[in-house]
Amino acid sequence: MSLFVLMAGGTGGHLFPAMALAQELLRRGHTIHLMTDHRVTSYGADFPAREVHIVPSATPSIRNPVKFVTAAFKILWGTGVALGKLGRVKPDAVIGFGGYPVFPPFLAASLSRIPGVLHEQNAVMGRANRALARFARVVALSFPETKFADETSTEKVVTGNPVRDVVRAVAGTPYPDFGDKEPLRLLVFGGSQGARAFADLVPAAIATLPVELRQRLVVAQQCRAEDLDRVAEAYRQAKVNVELAAFFSDLPERMAKSHLVISRSGASTIAELCVVGRPAILIPLPGAIDADQKNNALFMDKAGGGWIAEQATLSPLSLGTRLTSLLSEPQSLAQAAAAAKSLGQPAAVERLASLAERLAGKKS
Repeated sequence: MSLFVLMAGGTGGHLFPAMALAQELLRRGHTIHLMTDHRVTSYGADFPAREVHIVPSATPSIRNPVKFVTAAFKILWGTGVALGKLGRVKPDAVIGFGGYPVFPPFLAASLSRIPGVLHEQNAVMGRANRALARFARVVALSFPETKFADETSTEKVVTGNPVRDVVRAVAGTPYPDFGDKEPLRLLVFGGSQGARAFADLVPAAIATLPVELRQRLVVAQQCRAEDLDRVAEAYRQAKVNVELAAFFSDLPERMAKSHLVISRSGASTIAELCVVGRPAILIPLPGAIDADQKNNALFMDKAGGGWIAEQATLSPLSLGTRLTSLLSEPQSLAQAAAAAKSLGQPAAVERLASLAERLAGKKS
């Protein structure tokens, strides 16, 4: 059996696919270590690694020369730290999941002649991955069309974006019944960079819905702890049944029970929506570098599995109008759910695991 070091930034978007791969490699009898940054304490408590290694890193800013130089020194420091850790662990191969926190350990692995797979979750290849691609043996892509991927001559393989076991466990859940008297279940989540905007926008939009729709609506919404009271009051005034929480630990199960989702369009969100097969109003994060979330959302939008709504032009009235239309057309939502499901890649984790084994010299 082999020893693999997975490398991921300490946020859900990078850690979730890394966690999915760790679960699959463990099933195959391998040993897993994780190299990440300090943010792992918020997202990675359940990561199934024998050991978690914190490696210093930073995101360089070309607009600020001082920050750029500081970040460069921190990346060099992190590379030295990672060299020492890799020398002790002695992995057979490494798999990086993008973001600048991966830069020092992945570069260190290349300097140590340890073969590496670099995985890109988004429909736009990130800047860190573009810089690191030359040090990888293989670049694994999530989308058939990935912007900037052609700029690297490194071997490229489309594996899809791995989803965790808890997501695959509910992938077979049928789309919920949508009779005239059935509850209409709406799930709203936006992550740390969407919770505030959605707290302002979604309750006000739902308040504009016709009474007959509001009476049937059951909303589950994630929002920041400091917004819970005011959001609850907005829903109370709209006379809508709602469950609010700062974080839903059972988000995949809630997704499977929903008729419609309102969310950001991060790579893991898109992957999970498609594996489970649920239609979504997708609101890309404004100002995202290279518009990665917008390009992710276009993947579902073009296939009919979701609808892009730009936050800059979205108002409670326009969102309410869209919700009224969608929730009044159960057949259209069911068709969108089927379209989303057709895009899902539940076997992505197996493909990526087999690729990692190939690099480590272990045939699956």
